[in-house]
Amino acid sequence: MFTYTPNQFEEIIEFMLAEARLKGASDAIAEISEGQGLSVTVRKGEVETIEQSLDKQVGVTVFLGHHRGNASTSDFSKDSLRATVEAAYHIAQHTAEDLFAGPAEKELLEKHPLDLDLFHPWELDSATAIDIARASEGAAFAVSKQIKNSDGASVSTHHAHFKMGTTQGFMGGYPFSRHYISCAPIASELGKKGLMQRDDWYSSSRNPQELADPAAIGQYAAQRALSRLNARSLTTRRCPVIFEAPLAAGLLGGLVQAVSGGALYRRSSFLLDSLGKQVLPKHISLFENPHLKSLTGSAPFDEEGVKTSARTVVDKGILEGYFLSTYSARKLGMKTTGNAGGSHHLNLSSTKTPRGGLPALLKAMGKGLLVTELMGQGVNYVTGDYSRGAFGYWVENGEIQYPVEGITIAGNLKEMLLDIQMIGSDSLIRGTKETGSILIGSMTVGGN
Repeated sequence: MFTYTPNQFEEIIEFMLAEARLKGASDAIAEISEGQGLSVTVRKGEVETIEQSLDKQVGVTVFLGHHRGNASTSDFSKDSLRATVEAAYHIAQHTAEDLFAGPAEKELLEKHPLDLDLFHPWELDSATAIDIARASEGAAFAVSKQIKNSDGASVSTHHAHFKMGTTQGFMGGYPFSRHYISCAPIASELGKKGLMQRDDWYSSSRNPQELADPAAIGQYAAQRALSRLNARSLTTRRCPVIFEAPLAAGLLGGLVQAVSGGALYRRSSFLLDSLGKQVLPKHISLFENPHLKSLTGSAPFDEEGVKTSARTVVDKGILEGYFLSTYSARKLGMKTTGNAGGSHHLNLSSTKTPRGGLPALLKAMGKGLLVTELMGQGVNYVTGDYSRGAFGYWVENGEIQYPVEGITIAGNLKEMLLDIQMIGSDSLIRGTKETGSILIGSMTVGGN
């Protein structure tokens, strides 16, 4: 599947590190990767795009004490590799000194990386991918005559491998895969020209055998689009709000960003100096586990080669740890948490989780707003102020009454996180985050 073997990657890295030493580098890091992918989009049964990608790159970071320079190339010839090291060296000579720059400490590096089963090839050709996309979109059209249009169905697969080495003695890498099926049907109101609603659904996994059935994806996406028809607005009010599980993952992302090293040392977070303090209600905990097999958020080491480990980030509402790289940790006078490159697999859990999925959470809320789509970028991560356009459903007596559009929801992220009343049992993985739908006690809903 790949042009280069892991051994060839290792030889190239060792060559670049040796060249960096010859130039006089105090330390160096080299990383090399190669990948290939296929992506197909079908709309109304017709093929819209077929994209095949092949890419390879090697990059090197050279340290001259606390001066840093980096360069990269897609040409793996020795002349090009030497020139790339030379370029990184010259950049380092002319950059300002940064006392916190440098590779991770040797004792923190992963010495025996775990095999986390992250590579599951999908021998997918364009004809088969087109058939899968058509099956998904066709299933959406078959749900109702009101599904008259589509934004398309897509199928994609990506395979890659990499290796990284440092003058501190780290050498590691592994192959990985990502696969994806999506469908986005458009529903029309009968007898009303121009009144349409769009929704979508997707499935992604490292293992193609774990992807949802394409027809089921299309059918569910169509049902979601149909349920949005005849939407109304609301008058402005304060009420409980449920963030559907895919949006709840984004809400969790806001917490992660606020307690990540870059935001903290820049003093651009609404959760400054929050370590050891309550950031979530007592019934909620947040766990990070990088070693769950086959998951998107799993990794034996981070982007600096630092060993990853499972940990409790929030324990019964109390923040136990930040998300730090070597650099951000040094800036804060702390120790890296193995999060160079971002968070690993996160699981948000609560002792207040009613059985029965989203319907049970709706009943627990009684009356309020279920939000299924957010628009705009109205989040200030410095102050926590939150204001987003939204689409959702008005709920009374624990039952959905009608769809709602043309509204905004507003609050403050710090207060919203502390006001989480329950987490649904409809747990869903989106990227590196796993959570059910989240019920927030009260937010401002702006309407007519």
